[in-house]
Amino acid sequence: MVWVAIVMMLQVAWIVASILFLGRYYWVITAALSLIGLIFVMYIAQEWYNPAYKLAWSILILSVPILGTILYLFFGRGNTIVAERRKHRQIDEELYPLMEQPEGIAKELFSADPAVARQFSYLYRTAHYPAGRNGFTHYFPGGEEYFEELCGALKRAERFVFLEYFIIERGYMWDTILEILTEKAKEGVEVRLLYDDVGCIWLLPRDYPEFLEKRGIVCRRFNLLRPVMSAVFNNRDHRKIAVIDGHTAFCGGLNLADEYINKKERFGHWKDGGVMIKGEAVWNYTAMFLGMWNSIRHTDFDYGRYRAVFGSRTSGETSEGGPSQSGYVLPYGDSPLDHDCTGENVYLNILHGAKRYVYIYTPYLIIDQEMAVALTLAAKSGVDVRIMTPHVPDKKLIFMLTRSYYARLLDAGVRIYEYLPGFLHTKAFVADDELAAIGSINLDYRSLYLHFECGALLYRTEAVLELKEDFVRTMEGEAMEVTMEFCRKRPIYERVLVSAMHLFEPLF
Repeated sequence: MVWVAIVMMLQVAWIVASILFLGRYYWVITAALSLIGLIFVMYIAQEWYNPAYKLAWSILILSVPILGTILYLFFGRGNTIVAERRKHRQIDEELYPLMEQPEGIAKELFSADPAVARQFSYLYRTAHYPAGRNGFTHYFPGGEEYFEELCGALKRAERFVFLEYFIIERGYMWDTILEILTEKAKEGVEVRLLYDDVGCIWLLPRDYPEFLEKRGIVCRRFNLLRPVMSAVFNNRDHRKIAVIDGHTAFCGGLNLADEYINKKERFGHWKDGGVMIKGEAVWNYTAMFLGMWNSIRHTDFDYGRYRAVFGSRTSGETSEGGPSQSGYVLPYGDSPLDHDCTGENVYLNILHGAKRYVYIYTPYLIIDQEMAVALTLAAKSGVDVRIMTPHVPDKKLIFMLTRSYYARLLDAGVRIYEYLPGFLHTKAFVADDELAAIGSINLDYRSLYLHFECGALLYRTEAVLELKEDFVRTMEGEAMEVTMEFCRKRPIYERVLVSAMHLFEPLF
């Protein structure tokens, strides 16, 4: 915010100076600035960005060249930074040999459903995340149960605990977890914590890592906020991951703060979803955490020692494996440093492959043309597409943008619901009683293009049906269905404001 204010002042200073002092040189300098802006727009046009993202930056640069060009240089090129990409690629290449998919899974998936097999194949071939079979999955419809199960798993940790979260705030939830982690560290368990510096900037003191180190917890902050502009500043670590001993993992929309378990009320009742995974697929989350951890400071080279060995009692994980289920699990990550929008592609593939229905939980609905076409095409093709968003917003401008998409989707046959008790923070897709994706990935530009994210693709596991049942139960008992009449009643000022915001929504 400080840097944006400074650059805006530069733009205003240029306008004032041009009027008062430049005189006959004004048009020459203006033409030069416009030419520089045009060159940047031509460069943006040939990049791999989403077209809406390119359009938003182009409008800003051509309208206010000084402001737009400087902001683009420092905030718009996060996925083109060579040094940062090289650093992550080096760590990925160290991990790739350990990311082999168990033999026979590809054939089994293709025999079950070729469309689903292609979805899993995409994640393995492009993002290098393998599928696991016969594990255990459980979906949490709220933060309270998630918190209880997470604490229980942490207390049973014997070797290591890895935690990676966007937001951590001191309060009942975090204080309880911190007490458990401190005890575990005293017992000799290796405890690591990674949190996003901007996500916690107002919530934790700057010396908090030192405080944790004294308790035996090794802590790192992702992408430190520094008093200088950074081209990767916009690329935040939005993941929410907990890994215990390599055999149990938690993922979803929940951060470690009291509103997520309704110990503190901010926007009515907070509904959030997560999933617990046990089995060989947990290795994906372990590798994901180690990759991010070592991108900050490279200290690990023997990654394999954190991999659980299933079927062997020597590792101590067999007893934690949980009752075996059928089905397949593929935890995956998404990075803004490559040209693949993995999170969005998973969602798009679910929509394209759905036969009967797709139910969607999302706190934000700010979608690009590809997602809008996929949603409307699925609905027009006879697929029952339903989306649930919050009724109580956490960010009013974003909420107005979300509602601005309702009319177009309703017109195509998509059914939309709002969660009446408060704020809905779950991010999940479920389709045809067989396939689901749940994780940290919102349906907005920041999640799909700018953030490091994570999720889990589930096929024919218990959690798929649990997620579907939760959606139906919430839809029938705690939600309001949105109608076209509701959309027509939006205030005029809101429609005008949103129309202007649509030009720049990829930058929010």
